[in-house]
Amino acid sequence: MKRESKSFTDSLHAVLTATNLFTGPKYMLSGYTGMAFKFSVHEQLLPMSVSAYGQWVTEHKPAIDNLGIWTAIDGGRTRHATFSHYRQEAVKWVRESLNRGLGVIYWIPEFGVIHGYDDEDGIFYVQDGRTDEDRIVLYDNFGLNFTPFWYCQSFGEKVEIPQEDMILESFRLAVYDWETPYKTLPGREIASGKLAYTFLTEALATGGYDERGAVYILDSYLYSRKEIRDYLHDILGIWHEADVAFSLYDRLVGETAAIENCIVEKRSVDLIAALKTAEMLEQQAMELFQTLSARYPDLKRTTIPRWGAHSPR
Repeated sequence: MKRESKSFTDSLHAVLTATNLFTGPKYMLSGYTGMAFKFSVHEQLLPMSVSAYGQWVTEHKPAIDNLGIWTAIDGGRTRHATFSHYRQEAVKWVRESLNRGLGVIYWIPEFGVIHGYDDEDGIFYVQDGRTDEDRIVLYDNFGLNFTPFWYCQSFGEKVEIPQEDMILESFRLAVYDWETPYKTLPGREIASGKLAYTFLTEALATGGYDERGAVYILDSYLYSRKEIRDYLHDILGIWHEADVAFSLYDRLVGETAAIENCIVEKRSVDLIAALKTAEMLEQQAMELFQTLSARYPDLKRTTIPRWGAHSPR
């Protein structure tokens, strides 16, 4: 477990590679799952922006489904009266997962990996990826943290999905993220996708933002765009649109490389100009993904589910 990408992706890569459920580099996992494309910004550039890319179950489930891996997720708000009962059951199935040799993703915060336990002391061992030292979580404190949320996710067996299908779905997830302005409704203080660029540039222009959060958001943004570029590089030659998108993201990474110096020297004008160019390039890439997607059937979005909001009661 090493913190490099989004904390969920870092955790997922550690769990899946440990059991050969995934064997590629982290940027490919970030690409296939669509996690690299997620971009969210709080209006005051709070550091929580990076993990506030939506309701985690609805964000993470499609990502894992695209890998063909079975997953189970539980979580919610610790203020709910039923939390203690869910926590008691979660402790049981987390231990069962560890007995099968599969780590569990856990909201610390941010996301980390539960990789061991000690029944005698009633503790879980958790890796946050920032150091080699384990963090200790008591069974009795499971799910409790300084945020109002708790979350854990386990994994199981895998079915093989053709690479082209995974790539197409990752592009569709990317377009959805780009075109969905608010994912944490009813609140509108956090923007996603294209609108996240607006929140970021406006905050930088007007000032009064959280400086630590701004640095964290920009660091995460720069890393994720390199992930997208590397992901698209490794799938060159499959579709013309994806090849052109690679060239756009390659240019985007070049255009935003100077952002790191802008952060250090606090040159917000130069930083805003680079971000506006990046937004334009990313918009062009999304249009290419849409064109490519339209050429192929999309059963996930055109088939009416047996159960769900689309079914009449």
